[in-house]
Amino acid sequence: MTIEDKIKKLNINLPDAKPPVGSYVATKIVGNLLYISGQISISENGELLKGKIGKDLSVEDGYKAAERCGLSIISQAKVACNGDLSKIKSCIKLTGFVNSTDDFTDQPKVINGASDLIATVFGDAGMHTRAAVSTNSLPLGVSVEVDAIFELN
Repeated sequence: MTIEDKIKKLNINLPDAKPPVGSYVATKIVGNLLYISGQISISENGELLKGKIGKDLSVEDGYKAAERCGLSIISQAKVACNGDLSKIKSCIKLTGFVNSTDDFTDQPKVINGASDLIATVFGDAGMHTRAAVSTNSLPLGVSVEVDAIFELN
């Protein structure tokens, strides 16, 4: 089963890949590595998912926000691969940032939203290394941001 078939089977609707809002590129290929800039938490209807986990939002809210970041990562990868996700050999690493309170310690549970999605869509090739980091603020007040590195065929 192709990645596209799996996305359809899972009833996943990929969002449109958003262009960068600063002086950087959304994706960059170096050798056989695809780097994807941080993708922020945006709802299915295009609204920013804002707030601090542990104050304004629950761990489950954060998980869903991270999952949305994962969907944007896949969208960016698809654009970088000219629409052909079969060019993805494996996900190497995700780095997740969680806008959270000072005493919040469940960053891994939040970033599992992106990790679980990538592993579900790409199977064994989606298993990756990861960092889950807490921060006191993220761009535009969003709750989660995740970037990624993929290996290409």
